Amino acid sequence: MPWLGVLVHVHDDPDVESAELAARLSGGDREALAEMYRRWSPLVHTIALRALGTREDAEDVVQQVFVAAWRGRATLRPDRGSPAAWLVGITKHRVADVRAERYRAHRNLQAVASEVATAPDAAGDSDWAERLLLVHELERMGDPRATVLRMAFIEDRTHEDIARALDLPLGTVKSHVRRGLMALRDRLKEVERVSPE
Repeated sequence: MPWLGVLVHVHDDPDVESAELAARLSGGDREALAEMYRRWSPLVHTIALRALGTREDAEDVVQQVFVAAWRGRATLRPDRGSPAAWLVGITKHRVADVRAERYRAHRNLQAVASEVATAPDAAGDSDWAERLLLVHELERMGDPRATVLRMAFIEDRTHEDIARALDLPLGTVKSHVRRGLMALRDRLKEVERVSPE
């Protein structure tokens, strides 16, 4: 409701108001969390968007930050800094988590791609066998996971591009890539173990 925003600036001293919000949140007041969200979610969103570059990731981070703020409300100490600074600290941690997840997904993608693509030329039949195995394993996964993986590491498309092309949420695409790569890697290792020398 638009009129709720007007109620935020009731006190003359914003530091007093912030301290009161912090005390209310620490005490388990859900309205305090809602008020903090109204005041500082644009700040959290801006930091996340600048750090991560995509609106979808920034929106995910905003949600995670305020969930973390509620769960960690007992750690909020108004005497050690403002609630805004506390939320910025949580935001930095969440941004780091997203970057780490991106790195792991990219590393897994590169590992699977290199296992398939860097087979020695001399092993012609083996190379074809690996490619056929990869195609077979992708088909076994079914859609949309197989399509997501094909687009990601055969067509070299970004997660955002895949999400738009398939009309899927970005988080769903990332989940398909991560779980699909783990399943593919495990399956390829399993086949290597049972293959005759």
